[in-house]
Amino acid sequence: MDILSGVSGDSLKVLVWLSAIATGLLLCFWRPSRVDLAALGSVLVFTVVNIAAGVYVLSHLGDSRWGGGAEERLDAPSLADTPVVGQFLGPLDVLLDGVVEGVNEFTDFRASLPVAVEFLAAAGWALAVAVPLGLLALVVSYRDAQRRKAESARFNLQVEQLSTELDEIKRHLGYPNRG
Repeated sequence: MDILSGVSGDSLKVLVWLSAIATGLLLCFWRPSRVDLAALGSVLVFTVVNIAAGVYVLSHLGDSRWGGGAEERLDAPSLADTPVVGQFLGPLDVLLDGVVEGVNEFTDFRASLPVAVEFLAAAGWALAVAVPLGLLALVVSYRDAQRRKAESARFNLQVEQLSTELDEIKRHLGYPNRG
């Protein structure tokens, strides 16, 4: 079952953009403090969906949505109907049908290739954008980890200070030290 059978090339481009935008918005709502990760996720979804669209186009070569069938398809003439020698030309008919079918498939491929390349090129550009976004996300994550590490060290120091003060209070009150 092909759920995209009624989707044209332009509609497929719109679906690619909508999926990337929806992913970015969902990630922004999920973690509003990390917009960098939302942007990276959105670009990566855009890349993957563009690759999938390119593969979809190439797997449906004869489809008229991509320009397949725009040129007239070739038909091999039947040599088996030739008087007198037709019965001997039957194997040549099979060979000629195979060659004509290959030419028709190549024509469909040639018609679909620009549409598929458009999707694959968009995926390539998105991947080129994803690299700096990934580096930005790494830098932000590193800085966030350093901040959390400093907070943890500050809390540990505060706990040590409070423990020391508690020990002094216990000693001042004469509380037996069990520890």
